[in-house]
Amino acid sequence: MLWFSVWTLLVVGTLVGAFFLFRRLYRSGKALVVELGRASDVLAEVAARAEEIEGLTVPAPVDLHDLDAARARRAAARVGTERRRAARAARHEAAYRRWRALSR
Repeated sequence: MLWFSVWTLLVVGTLVGAFFLFRRLYRSGKALVVELGRASDVLAEVAARAEEIEGLTVPAPVDLHDLDAARARRAAARVGTERRRAARAARHEAAYRRWRALSR
């Protein structure tokens, strides 16, 4: 009689635990579906906004026969690149100085 009570208690306990586990998984899955629906709506809004913005921008025509203008654009791009490179080098040097100060 004692073993019957032990096994009955184990089976009932397992069923109760399985019920609570299933309930939590069901609620989590339901919340996931709701969030995926919201994400889908937001993604649709972002896509619509991107199309709207894309319609506003007009690419500048490229004149391949005007070499002076192309060289000027390239020189301006080089100046920007050099500025970014110098700023990056300055940031790195400042970081190295801080590291060296900590290691002394």
